[in-house]
Amino acid sequence: MARDSTGYTIGFAVAVCVICGIGVAGAAVALGPRQAENKVLDQQKQVLLVAGLMKPGQQATPEEVTALFTKNIRREVITLKTGAEDKAIKAETFDQRRAQKDPATSTTAPENAAKVFRLPNNALVYHVLKDGKTDTLILPIEGYGLWSVLYGYLAVDKDANTIKGITFYAHAETPGLGGEVDNPKWKALWPGRKIYDDKGQPALTVIKGRAGDPKTDPHHVDGLSGATITSNGVSNLMKFWFGKDGFGPYMAKFKASQGRS
Repeated sequence: MARDSTGYTIGFAVAVCVICGIGVAGAAVALGPRQAENKVLDQQKQVLLVAGLMKPGQQATPEEVTALFTKNIRREVITLKTGAEDKAIKAETFDQRRAQKDPATSTTAPENAAKVFRLPNNALVYHVLKDGKTDTLILPIEGYGLWSVLYGYLAVDKDANTIKGITFYAHAETPGLGGEVDNPKWKALWPGRKIYDDKGQPALTVIKGRAGDPKTDPHHVDGLSGATITSNGVSNLMKFWFGKDGFGPYMAKFKASQGRS
């Protein structure tokens, strides 16, 4: 077959596509385990950061991160609807975001301002241990901002109400505006704030302008300048995840258990 013929051109193109496809598929298979390991490692780092056990920019080997996580963190899988621990699910391998996407392990969320469309039946909670007891809870949070879903973690004191830290590790908000959810200065405004009011209802709100200090104005956080929609998104996700459809039942159970200890 002549090299300038239509048949040769089509055959050559098909051969190139097949070879490239095999190469890409092979690379994906070969890199799959490493990507999974990196995902777990990044999750551990984010939990350690919001727990205050690692500092932003701190250099640590994968082995050091894993050792620090294993020593200080206990994972627990809970049933969102009841707040009870689900011991039938192995916490070490549970992937909440995957469970949220699977219709077999999730349900349609009730209409909510945070635009959370599906709820996993189970959620993963992290306990930061001190002298063998829970000193801090780390809870996954998510909700829609202006352009994207904000994924993060909230650190809560053992009183199940006082915030100790917050971080958003994945989003696509506008840099310099909504993207300031990553700004250490803004995140430093959160410790000491309270999730719930005196009636036990989620009350934490990101307001327009400046809030008072945590002692005198515990339910408000400074708004993000020029990013009202992102600020509202953070308020919405806080109200959703700490209400009756999110971690509300779990927080109530945990608080009651602390009172009995």
